[in-house]
Amino acid sequence: MFDSTINEVKSNFVSGLIVFLVALPLCLGVSLASGAPMISGIISGILGGILVGILSGSNTSVSGPAAGMAAIVMSSIAELNSFQLFLSALIVAGFIQILFGLIKAGVIADLIPSNVIKGLLAAIGIILILKQIPHAVGYDMHAEEDFSFFQKDGHNTFSEIFYAILQFAPGAVIVSAISLTVLIFWNKPFFKRIHFIPSALIVVFIGILFNEIFIYFIPSLVIFPEHLVNIPAISYSNFFENIRAFRINNFQYSIVWRIGFLLAAVASLETLLNIEAIDKLDLKKRATPPNRELIAQGVGNIFAGLLGGIPITSVIVRSSVNIENNSTSKVSTIIHGLLMFIAILFLSPLLNKIPLSSLAIILIFTGYKLASISTFKKMYAKGWYQFFPFILTILAIVFTDLLIGVVIGLTIGLIFVLKNDFIGSLKKERIKMNIGIVKKIELQKQATFLNKLSLKNILWTIIPGSRVIIDATKTEYIDDDVLEIIQDFKNVFAPENNIKVNLIGLKSADDNILQFYNTIDKNTLDNFKPSEVLDLLKEGNQRHIEGKHVDKYTQMQVNSTAKGQYPMAVILSCIDSRTTVENIFDQGLGDVFSCRIAGNVVNDDIIGSMEFACNVVGSKLIMILGHSKCGAIKGACDELKMGNLTQLLDKLKTSVTAVKGKLSNQNLKPEVIVEEVSRHHVVHSIDLILDRSPILQDLFKQGKIGFVGAYYDIETGQVDFLKEFI
Repeated sequence: MFDSTINEVKSNFVSGLIVFLVALPLCLGVSLASGAPMISGIISGILGGILVGILSGSNTSVSGPAAGMAAIVMSSIAELNSFQLFLSALIVAGFIQILFGLIKAGVIADLIPSNVIKGLLAAIGIILILKQIPHAVGYDMHAEEDFSFFQKDGHNTFSEIFYAILQFAPGAVIVSAISLTVLIFWNKPFFKRIHFIPSALIVVFIGILFNEIFIYFIPSLVIFPEHLVNIPAISYSNFFENIRAFRINNFQYSIVWRIGFLLAAVASLETLLNIEAIDKLDLKKRATPPNRELIAQGVGNIFAGLLGGIPITSVIVRSSVNIENNSTSKVSTIIHGLLMFIAILFLSPLLNKIPLSSLAIILIFTGYKLASISTFKKMYAKGWYQFFPFILTILAIVFTDLLIGVVIGLTIGLIFVLKNDFIGSLKKERIKMNIGIVKKIELQKQATFLNKLSLKNILWTIIPGSRVIIDATKTEYIDDDVLEIIQDFKNVFAPENNIKVNLIGLKSADDNILQFYNTIDKNTLDNFKPSEVLDLLKEGNQRHIEGKHVDKYTQMQVNSTAKGQYPMAVILSCIDSRTTVENIFDQGLGDVFSCRIAGNVVNDDIIGSMEFACNVVGSKLIMILGHSKCGAIKGACDELKMGNLTQLLDKLKTSVTAVKGKLSNQNLKPEVIVEEVSRHHVVHSIDLILDRSPILQDLFKQGKIGFVGAYYDIETGQVDFLKEFI
């Protein structure tokens, strides 16, 4: 147990250290942006790392003060006119978050569309790049974690970059350029010997080292204190002064409870959004228990209120850095909190030497990975319904702030979900069956009132005389409004317009009806042309390949074919168990005559059966279907002798001799010879049938029947049509 704990600390210390270096100035920046004392952000950073880290079920999330809460915190402090009253509201918020967790409100995380989450991640990446450019060039005029587009200094994200470029600090630019080069080329052979040292740590060391060199040797390049990490002097007693000032009677004010609920709602939403996004970044794809996370955040905010902190949430920037630096568990989060506590008490002189440009480059590099070009390509490939909300979420977050942008993104996502529910929950297709074109309308899992109008528009525009299948077999819930539309169509509109309806899948057996079956009658068979039959078989094989077999309603086909059969084709195939022609061509009972014999050989009995099918019943097509890896063909090629099988294989000698003679000088593998013999035998069989059956030959000359040679691949399910005599 002890050894495993030591190993966990060793494997997560570096990631915890890097997160600490990045988080420290960010905590100070959020304090500044919130209008709270500077120590407040530090307190929340420590609590978020240690306390929330221990209680949380997340392996990668890092908690602390977040920029998304800054505006609410500032306005809340102003409305309460007292930081002490604000801390009481934060305690209330913590208890409310615990209540949220206990009532399982974390389910909200599962309702957030993935395109919005991915948009959030990409937007954070873009914002990191844009917002850290001023720090990277030594122009630090705004708080480190001010992620809003419109800034308090009157600038916006883009104008800030413009002024930063005009007023850059040369020393900071040099440090940034070297640091970025190290991060980009870190995996190259040049750095192979020092790969055991994290690249981010090297970047921080480079920043300190170069600035020290500037101080002693090139004063004009010195990075001034305002461009360095700035940790105020803090004593141990500072952590407990707010507990001493706490008053229980603060809870008597209704405004404290109202603001407490607001803080809880916003902090919980931001946390749920972040953990959903962070889990997607986790290479091990571990899932964070959302309700446990809400309880952990609630406990953290109670203590933040007692000790004088500001609201704690899961923070995506620090969490991204944590994952980027190979964190394996939440130990790294706890380590970052411990380091923050130790550092502000004892190490502030050393930490204050770190240039903000070094930390900015780490964040810019993390941002690039969050908003990589490949991410945009993948989302675009998923189609418009995924890509459009993704892009709008990014734009909304970049040009407003995190919370407003996410709300806009969720709204857009909801609109697309509703639109998809309005249209996409009704899958409609035209199926070419043996009896003609059939329109199929398939209801999806949830058929709600949102589908009412689109379903009515589809049903009431169906052409008179059509055949329609309404399939509800996949549907778990059907709204009464939808049922009413279906019943009105079935009972009124369809009879008046001579529309035959198959209604299947409804829970009540009385509501299901079958007014037509996909079985061929005499009139349909008489009107078929050989080419039309071949087209139907080709389309059936395509359905077979795609796994989209037409519903057969087998018992109904049994009943409808009991009085007579009118198969449209006769197919000679092998007895191989993998070559069932009804499956290969997606046909049902009564659709085809199936002749099966090893090696699909032709003999007098087979020809007689074909004469019966075509001349008596009226079938329009004769198909010879060979297949890959045929055992009978292989036996013939190997000159196998075995009882009665010997005389059957003798019927394959013509093809074996022809192929071996033709390919004898090509030194082909035996399995290739077998496949070539199979294909030759198919075409040869057609010639044999026409030569030995005057009846079939006469029908063929009259255009009443056609012949097709085909070859079935048992690995892909696809039929290759070798030769067509239509």
